[in-house]
Amino acid sequence: MDIFLIILAGLFLLLGFIGCILPVLPGAPLSYLGILILHFTSNIQFSTEFLILWAILVILVQVLDYAIPIWGTKKFGGSKSGVWGSMLGLIVGLFLGPVGIILGPFVGAVLGELLTGRNKAEAFRAGFGSFVGFLLGTISNLIVSGFLIYYYVEALI
Repeated sequence: MDIFLIILAGLFLLLGFIGCILPVLPGAPLSYLGILILHFTSNIQFSTEFLILWAILVILVQVLDYAIPIWGTKKFGGSKSGVWGSMLGLIVGLFLGPVGIILGPFVGAVLGELLTGRNKAEAFRAGFGSFVGFLLGTISNLIVSGFLIYYYVEALI
């Protein structure tokens, strides 16, 4: 049974890492689920503090993953239309594959700003902020999932 749980945990960690890049999958939560599954084996035990700390970090990263692109749009001068455009662009981008996922928030923010009468420079600046926010969210997810993979490997050695 332990071998099955170790393999299953590894699959969840791998899916979680992939999910950090493809927003269709919740990256950090899947990686954390892999660590929890590993914890239920008979030979590998993580402390309660470890599990709680990483649960909090995973929740924080998930919240920030959605909030950072909005913050980036606002920080770079975007209006509410740019923020809404960024969110809609991300949703539409999910159906267009990896390129759509990356460009969707940018294009959405730019279109949202242009539709409200802002000039091209302001619209592109807001779109750039959305893109920067998306990158920061992705990187934070990758860092958390990377650490969880590290603890998985360390526990098995």
